[in-house]
Amino acid sequence: MSRIFSGVQPTGNLHLGNYLGAIRNWVRLQDQFECIFCMVDLHAITVWQDPKELTRNTREVAAGMIAAGVDAEKHIVFNQSMVPAHAQLAWIFNCVARIGWLNRMTQFKEKAGKHKENASVGLYAYPNLMSADILTYKATHVPVGEDQKQHLELARDTAQKFNSDYGVEFFPIPEPLILGAAARVMSLRDGTRKMSKSDESDYSRINMTDDADTIALKVRKAKTDLHPMPAALGELDERPEASNLLGIYAALSDTDKEAVIQRFAGQQFSAFKQELIDLAVATLGPINAEMKRLMADPGHIDAVLKQGAERADAIARPILAEIYDIVGFLKP
Repeated sequence: MSRIFSGVQPTGNLHLGNYLGAIRNWVRLQDQFECIFCMVDLHAITVWQDPKELTRNTREVAAGMIAAGVDAEKHIVFNQSMVPAHAQLAWIFNCVARIGWLNRMTQFKEKAGKHKENASVGLYAYPNLMSADILTYKATHVPVGEDQKQHLELARDTAQKFNSDYGVEFFPIPEPLILGAAARVMSLRDGTRKMSKSDESDYSRINMTDDADTIALKVRKAKTDLHPMPAALGELDERPEASNLLGIYAALSDTDKEAVIQRFAGQQFSAFKQELIDLAVATLGPINAEMKRLMADPGHIDAVLKQGAERADAIARPILAEIYDIVGFLKP
């Protein structure tokens, strides 16, 4: 069976975009692949994190994944820092990847902004750590959104260069799994910007920890426009907020925008929003309740992550030993 690696940063506020764009897809891939799912806490500290918040957020993300249906017994769920091979291979890849490759990474430019001289070295080099995350396990496939596609290309280039440099066919070239347009969920306050946990306004997103009343309030306050519901797909080009809400409804109901338009064409947004509220609450309500139950027992979450890390390490350790041998390191 082919192997998937996928990770999510434990930086708080798991939201609807994370669920529709990643976690729900992970659940659906579990019967087709051997899956390794990771809270990438080493990536999280490329910008400063409050230690207590990082601990809590790591548990919350794990709880969200499990509550949404990720099977931590059948597959592997762990946090990255517990498996040393990630950092060890990342250093080797720092010496394989080229500075010119990293200079082309658009996400560093976006995250560092005008203050790139003050950004951490980790933020600059973290695509190499992402390559290590994937290749530590010789993963064959990686579920990615459009914004991560460039990083997977770097992982592919790094695998190819390592193989070429050392005259081996050691690393597989991982393939992307692009999981559809519904994966891109936009802000409830601005339909041109991606829904983000870092947005200052909590009304810009639906969090997986939001209760039914909070979900209803946020959907009702979601930005729309003065026109009725669109009657054709072409109308959405100039109506980003309408397009976003239709896309969310389509994703939650496992249909497409065209079918949603046919159902609600010409209606007022108020009626559509109530239908969207009912659908979102029905989907996220059980996940929210299970997350709360799991978060009330942090010892259980820690035990799941510890067991997952042991299983991940059992895969990574012999692969890293082979890499050390290829590179020419003496065995400890």
